[in-house]
Amino acid sequence: MGSTEDRRFQVLRAIVADYVATQEPVGSKALVERHSLGVSSATVRNDMAALEAEGYITQPHTSSGRVPTDKGYRQFVDKLAAIKPLSAAERRGIRQFLDGAVDLDDVLGRAVRLLAQLTHQVAVVQYPTLSASSVRHLEIVQLTPARLMMVVITDSGRVDQRIVEFGDVVTEDDLTILRDLLAGALEGRKLAEASSAVAQLPDTAPPHLRNAVIRAATVLIETLVEDPQERLLLGGTANLTRNSHDFSGFAGFPGSLRSVLEALEEQVVVLKLLESAHNPGQVLVRIGDETNAEQIRGASVISTGYGTAETIFGGIGVLGPTRMDYPGTMASVAAVARYVGDIIADA
Repeated sequence: MGSTEDRRFQVLRAIVADYVATQEPVGSKALVERHSLGVSSATVRNDMAALEAEGYITQPHTSSGRVPTDKGYRQFVDKLAAIKPLSAAERRGIRQFLDGAVDLDDVLGRAVRLLAQLTHQVAVVQYPTLSASSVRHLEIVQLTPARLMMVVITDSGRVDQRIVEFGDVVTEDDLTILRDLLAGALEGRKLAEASSAVAQLPDTAPPHLRNAVIRAATVLIETLVEDPQERLLLGGTANLTRNSHDFSGFAGFPGSLRSVLEALEEQVVVLKLLESAHNPGQVLVRIGDETNAEQIRGASVISTGYGTAETIFGGIGVLGPTRMDYPGTMASVAAVARYVGDIIADA
């Protein structure tokens, strides 16, 4: 990159910083006063004209300053050398807040609340996808002689409880056999594989337990099949109202606050974006049209996966206006995702 191109990027970066901070179009005079660019106002004006001609900034109104375009934000994000690290105090605070969680629901609930507070955007987290999980343990509790509670615990920390009504009394000896059969088919297997193994159990079960195995297997298969409902958890939705001006069509942003809220309520659009985040530590930034979703064209989504090096449990991220603190938001998303993955993997 030549010196002229370097300088123009410094001008673009200054425009992004000022516009994110003030929500006001930025003029050349303000740039010279606020930033040590080392050049005259005339040079800055020339650089701004070049940036505008290349589509990195635009002038929302006649005689106003300039604001970044989606292309300008993308250039800014792509030129970030690395995700800026959080301070030791910030990292310690995140860890302490998440470590107090008592179960998976609490971990994810705390994660979205914390991420919303850190970024001042809408935080979203995807519940661990069942297809990526394995059964860690099956617990069977006999509630009555003819009624059992089965508890399935996955390696992603998900806990499902189901009741099985047998109609007939199940003796302690038969309960031991049933537990061994079911646990042998489930434990240590991916959920899809476990579901298939459970479906075959009635064919190999002792004749006098076949009816009991069928009933238990039916309930377990319903538990193991992916449930498309309640897969996203949101936090900080009210933060959108603080930035409603960004979704009003100002500066060429075509999205509306209402359409963004509808997309969050429907969840499908956001879930699709989170599911494409496959690698922990790799933060994806989609700006405006890059989301490929008409409802949120005026928004940016910053996301990553959480889990281990071997298994991605789900996605986590934030949604907000394209006018956002990208370096800080990317750092917060990466840090919270890392700690959530560690906590669930160690559970």
